[in-house]
This record gives sequence, structure tokens and C-alpha cells, in this order.
Amino acid sequence: MRTVLILLAWLWVGVPSVVAQERLNLDWPALAQKIVERMALEPGEKVLLVAHPDMFREIVPHLRYEVMKAGAVDLGVIDVLASAPFESWNPQVLQRAAGSSREAYRTMFRDVDAAVMLPGARPFHPPYAAMQDLLREGRGRTVHFHWLENGSAFPIPGQPLPPLHVIDATYQKALLNTDYKALARIQQRFEESLRGEEIRVTTSLGTDLRFRIGSRPVNRQDGDASRARAENGITLIDREIELPAGALRVAPLEETVEGTIAFPPSQWDSRPVVGLRLRFVEGRVVDISADSGLTAVEAEMNGAGPAGRRFREFALGFNEELAVPDRNPWIPYYGYGAGVVRLSLGDNSELGGTVTGGYFRWNFFTDATVTVGDQVWVRDGKLVMR
Repeated sequence: MRTVLILLAWLWVGVPSVVAQERLNLDWPALAQKIVERMALEPGEKVLLVAHPDMFREIVPHLRYEVMKAGAVDLGVIDVLASAPFESWNPQVLQRAAGSSREAYRTMFRDVDAAVMLPGARPFHPPYAAMQDLLREGRGRTVHFHWLENGSAFPIPGQPLPPLHVIDATYQKALLNTDYKALARIQQRFEESLRGEEIRVTTSLGTDLRFRIGSRPVNRQDGDASRARAENGITLIDREIELPAGALRVAPLEETVEGTIAFPPSQWDSRPVVGLRLRFVEGRVVDISADSGLTAVEAEMNGAGPAGRRFREFALGFNEELAVPDRNPWIPYYGYGAGVVRLSLGDNSELGGTVTGGYFRWNFFTDATVTVGDQVWVRDGKLVMR
């Protein structure tokens, strides 16, 4: 039986280290070509890369060349600050400098049409944060090419993650081989089915959650990073396109979220929790029970403030190339694989919701059944609608 993985929101820390293992010899030219293809660059558009100085440097010249081939303007690369070697630095100095850097970058980037956020670049880095500020103003678009280095692969409880070369191969195959037109079609059909209907998510452990989305914006991560798509976007994440692609995300109407989420063994406040059940009324957690570890759940929620007890988002993965494997199972790329469900807690303002506070927690379910009205779209973790 497949189950769920839980991840707490990223904190203000350095990029997590990746254990030294054999990596796949990636096809850098092909990856760069596909990324730029998905951006659908127009002649004269200005393109920037935001990179980590120690990660994926091999792809940078290929991306810049593809930008030039497309007739766009290559603005080069901005590196974020590498944090790992400098633990002794005064964090107050870094925080003070980050504010002024972010402001300066906002001015520098105001005419940037498109940017690629490469592995290791994260929202708390000033150039990344500055680009997001501009996206919120309706300027530009970004591709998120995070790979494994930004923590995108998740183990299923009781199962180890595969070797890094297997993850690399999975992601490369997904990026290069996804049928993007088919992915866009099924996500659009699913979005259309959601309007006006009640959505129900159930699992074998006892999850039974119901909600509606009303007229809330739906974010379709179908790999379309074109200017036309960005200009039609409503929320911040409509201008932030993930590659590999695959998930549809929405913040349900908070007052419609009713029912229970049942968790297998999980971690809260960095401590183990067994048999956790959260009951929701109008989008708020009103009851918490657990066989063990209840104090850890309460500690994390209390530390998060009101957002810690609020429902954040529903997401469903559609990419068959990123589906959870039947053998040696694990969850590829943020749960973007076909049939993976995400029921998250916390701040949903970036999705067009009303919950703020900054905290969020991802909860991935790989054995869920998703019913929209009287149509079953996912049964026991498998897409049944095509």
C-alpha cells in the first residue's frame, strides 16, 4: 500500500547537501534546447539566468547559446551567494545586505522578459526574491529548473530514495519526452470538471476530505512558459513554470473544506508521529488526534501561527513520466507524477487564497481516490480518466 510523505516549508538555511553518489551524464544541450523551446522566446526578449555557483554549471553555456539561437537577448548569469563554506559569517550582515541587494536587483531586472531559476537558486536569495517581486507586478516570467538540488524528490515512508543517477535519468526523460500538448489537454479538462462540482479525496487510511473551488484561479503546470501564457496569468505561480512539468494546483474556497486527513507515520517538528488525523471544518483544523507524537504536531502548528491550522491547497499530478514506480517506489519531482495528490496546509496567498502567514507544509498522498462530482479521476493513486 502506498502512502504519504510530509515536508515542512523551506527555512532560511543554505542549500541542502546532496550525498556524493554517481550522477548521470546529463544531455546538457538537449536539456537546454527543451527549456528554451518551452519558453517560446520572441526575438528581442531579454533573458537572464539565476544560478548557484556550485551547481549545474555545465548547462549554462548551452542555455545561453539556445537563447541566442532563438533571437533573444542573452543577459548572462547572476550567481546567488554560496552559503555552505561560510557558516562562520555573521547572519545579521547577510540579512542586512540581502535587503539592499534585493532592492537593487529589482531595478536591474525591471526590463527582463524571462529568467531561468537553476538548481540551488531559492526564494530567499536576493536575485530570486527580486524577480518574484517583479512577477507579482505582472512583469516577466520564470522557468523553475530545480532538479534534485532544491529537494524535489521524496521517499515514501519505509522506502529509500533511489540512487542519484536514477533520479537524474527520471527527470531527464520526463523533461525531454513529455507530450506537452496531451498534458495541457488533460489538465484543462480536469480544471473544467472542477467548476461547480464538489471534489472528494479519500484514502485507505481514512482520509475523507471534501471541498469546492468556485471561481478560484487554477494553476496548470503544463510546461508552457511562453509570454502569452504569462500575460494571461492571475497569480504569482502562473508566471513561474516548473520543468519538469505535471501538476495542477488550486486553493479551494476555505469555507468549503470539510472532513479528515489521515496520515501514516510522519514527522512534525522534526519528531515522529504515528496515526495522525486532522479534522477540518470550514478549512480550519478543529480536532487533532494521534496514536503517538501529538505534542510534536501541536508544537509545529503553534509555531506556525494561525496558518498552521488552515488548509492550503489541493494539487494533482498528471505526468506519466513522473509517476510513482511500482517497484522501489518514491515520489518524483514535487509529486508532479500521474495520480499523486498533495493536500497542503498553510499560506495559500500565492494561489489566490485568503490564508497568509508564510508557513506551508506539503503532504503527498500516493494511494488517494479523487472524485469530482460523480466522476472518478484517480482511483487508489492511479489516473483513470484520460
